Amino acid sequence: MRTLMFGGLIKNWKKWHMNQVMILLLATIILAFLWFLHGFSKDTDITALKNELSQPTVLYDVNGKKASIISGSKHEGVSIRQVPKSMKDAVVAIEDHRFYEHGGVDYKGIFRAFFKNAVAGEVVEGGSTLTQQLAKNTLLTSNRTYKRKLEEFFLAKKIEGKYSKDEILQMYFNKIYFGKGAWGLKNASLKYFGKEVKDLSISESALLAGIIKAPSALNPYDHLHQAIDRRNVVLAAMKNQGFITSGQFKKAEAEKVVLKDGGADPYWGRYPYYVDQVFEEAIKEYGLSQKKLLEGGYEIYTEMDPGMQASAEETYKNDSLFPQGNGRLVQSGSVIMDPHSGGVRALVGGRGEHTFRGYNRATQLQAQPGSSFKPIAVYSPALEEGWNITDRLKDEPMKFGNYEPKNYNHQNLGEVPMYDAVKESMNVPAVWLLNEIGIKKGLDSIKRFGIPLDKEDRNLSIALGGLHRGVSPMIMAEAFSVFPNQGERIPAHLIRKIVDSNGNKVAVWKKKEIKVTSKSVTDKMNTLLLGVVEEGTGKGAQVPGYEIAGKTGSTQVPIKGINGVKDQWFVGYSPNLVGAVWVGYDKTDSTHYLTTTSSEGAAKVFQQVMSEALKNTNPESFNVQHIGTLMEQKRQEELLKQQQVQQNSLQEQFNEAEKKWEDKIRKQQEKWQKKGKGHGKGKGHGH
Repeated sequence: MRTLMFGGLIKNWKKWHMNQVMILLLATIILAFLWFLHGFSKDTDITALKNELSQPTVLYDVNGKKASIISGSKHEGVSIRQVPKSMKDAVVAIEDHRFYEHGGVDYKGIFRAFFKNAVAGEVVEGGSTLTQQLAKNTLLTSNRTYKRKLEEFFLAKKIEGKYSKDEILQMYFNKIYFGKGAWGLKNASLKYFGKEVKDLSISESALLAGIIKAPSALNPYDHLHQAIDRRNVVLAAMKNQGFITSGQFKKAEAEKVVLKDGGADPYWGRYPYYVDQVFEEAIKEYGLSQKKLLEGGYEIYTEMDPGMQASAEETYKNDSLFPQGNGRLVQSGSVIMDPHSGGVRALVGGRGEHTFRGYNRATQLQAQPGSSFKPIAVYSPALEEGWNITDRLKDEPMKFGNYEPKNYNHQNLGEVPMYDAVKESMNVPAVWLLNEIGIKKGLDSIKRFGIPLDKEDRNLSIALGGLHRGVSPMIMAEAFSVFPNQGERIPAHLIRKIVDSNGNKVAVWKKKEIKVTSKSVTDKMNTLLLGVVEEGTGKGAQVPGYEIAGKTGSTQVPIKGINGVKDQWFVGYSPNLVGAVWVGYDKTDSTHYLTTTSSEGAAKVFQQVMSEALKNTNPESFNVQHIGTLMEQKRQEELLKQQQVQQNSLQEQFNEAEKKWEDKIRKQQEKWQKKGKGHGKGKGHGH
């Protein structure tokens, strides 16, 4: 009995001790988490957030003329006292219906959104409060990272601790974007209804609140039916949450939308992708913040050509130039720059809806460049090593360790001159040539052309653009600018100078000329790349009346069993302009990939963009040999060789025929001689 009691005590003691250990462990984890949160929250800073009015920033083009205006608000903001109850109710109802209950972060809303999204299998509801949106739009970058989400969390808590709900709403209304260049509620009210904020009706308030979700896709000037549908969703939310009665709901739903542009400055919001990159450059290169740029009244003098920029944007609205998407929009990014100054004349970062400082494919893309990389990684360093454009390169099945490159058409010609290998974008000769000159020479060339490399890039696949990280159109345009600029590279840039509201220069572009290669090499490369456009895979990029050189590029879908294209490239240039175009899906998968080649996709877009860019310029020449003369010379040599072969064949046939006749005559003579001897013997015997 004592033994049983003693055993029970030990068992209970172990259980009690294990519970203590678990409680201690859980407490330690919680304390560590709280310590982490405390440490992280100490670093959050909202001093940059001020509840005050702002001055717009003006962008000027390359000629010094006004090109665009951007700001958090226009001229003046609006006091929360001037915002009608219907407008406040509409935004709270659709964006954050627990705004007056939470302390900056709506935990219930987060869990509700999490479960709704989990059930739907996609994002159908967000969990961000109005305060979090304010923090994100004014104090944080556009990068989608967990760190930024955590910062947003603590910033929202601090904002709620410092400002009242009305102050937060006032800042929100004055800083949110409503589309069509309208930053802030005051601008939006004037832009869409031509009236002051205080005069907005319930219906108009609901329509403006509805735009916030997707300003480009829901603005009523371009998408009236979608804007009305969204307005009705907002009105329903207002009714369900008790902000309006059923009678007010019916009246507002039936109210006709009457649009009236209240005379907003036509420069507001123009050239959005170019403006985005100007902001990126000002922030990264010159240390300004987004908030300062939106509110500080700066004057930014840029390298933009407004005619080229407007034409490029119009080109991107022409859906017929782009491959048809399969349920998703086929995307694209392009850059046009001056090779002699490095100035970016035009830039478009995507098709469809634009998001302020969102994903800019012209500059932020990281895609493998395919065969458009060959001039940089293979042919330029080969020419530097003494190879010539007429030298013959091997084109036969070959392996380099485990790497076995193949031509696009899976055929081999044995040997081809360099200009043919470039013209037809042949893969095997390019890899063979890089192997001949050595990977080190190729990597050195790539670095000189200004392209970032990773340690994983040290292999022969770089001949075909097999980069670990990838490149953007901006990077490729800058690299190709070396060819029309006699071997010198000038870094691509958009900003010439920035002047603050007091007239002080706070930033000035300083020109840097980087020697990459010799004029002799670039002359030969110009010959090769002219051949691509005039005679080869880049014919689709021809601009009548102008000399255009360039290179196509494409990458294969990296999914087994699918024969398709992931990325299309065309990078080309005239003597005075360089353009780079990428076409593809943002996310390639088994059902979303391209089925056309670069000559049919990216080259067509390049051709249209460059045609418009060159329209008002005089044609100029590279003053180099064209491969047409080399091709003609090759044809003449082959014809001469064929004639020689034919002559040799005829001579051989003649010799064979002559030999046959000689043999025949000899045999006949031998036969006659035999017959003659036979007759002589018979006569003698008869005597």
